[in-house]
Amino acid sequence: MFLASLLGGLLDPEFLLGSPVALLMFGFSAWMFVDALRRHEWIWAVCIAVFTVFSAMMYYFLVYRQLGRAGGGRGLSGFELPGARQRARMREIRARIHDLDHARDHLDLADLLFARGKYQEAEASYRASLARDPDDPDALAHLGQCLMRLGRPAEARPLLEAVLAQDAKHDYGHTRMALAEALTALGDATASLAHWEEVNRHHGYPRARVQHAELLIAQGRGAEAMALAREAVSDDEHAPRFQRQRDKAWIRRARRIVSMGDGKA
Repeated sequence: MFLASLLGGLLDPEFLLGSPVALLMFGFSAWMFVDALRRHEWIWAVCIAVFTVFSAMMYYFLVYRQLGRAGGGRGLSGFELPGARQRARMREIRARIHDLDHARDHLDLADLLFARGKYQEAEASYRASLARDPDDPDALAHLGQCLMRLGRPAEARPLLEAVLAQDAKHDYGHTRMALAEALTALGDATASLAHWEEVNRHHGYPRARVQHAELLIAQGRGAEAMALAREAVSDDEHAPRFQRQRDKAWIRRARRIVSMGDGKA
């Protein structure tokens, strides 16, 4: 029987040292056997005990994986390949778009594509969302940010301005930051500075403080720039780990500004 052979093999040093493949197969079979017992899959447990590896593999693909995917059992719920959750979410949204074709589903798909750096595909999905709901501020703002990533600030500017005209605090300052970046890219430093000042009046984003500081340096206002850069560095020391990881590129730029100022002192 399976259990007797398994226990006998595990207690035999020659078996452990001389047949790692067999040990691996026995270990896999034992794993599936125990899982079948926990699920009260008695027939499968008997099959695994009698036919070992072959039945264990059948159980893995027909029961274990399927229950894991459905969320109804242990399965693979504790392990995912990188990006697997996003890909599954994208498949789900695309299926809804095929069946219902709602503006919000196009927007959700676009946001996922944007997050994965697929900006051209994201742009197409944002425009599909706006074709169905032209006044959605989220779709307008996110399309504007997408166009910025594609190096098209002139197209992004009117979209971002239209959103802020309706909601000055849209997306917790992120829409205003995107507009400030668009204005900087278009050479309108004065208007950009006004937006950075507004963002930094209400928020403490390193992204805003650093770019604000860099514009101030270009205008010869080094002391104000240093103060902003120091605030960014100081706040980063007390920020949670995930936030520090997310903002590390901005903090490097802030430290560079601080070191430049210290060098001149």
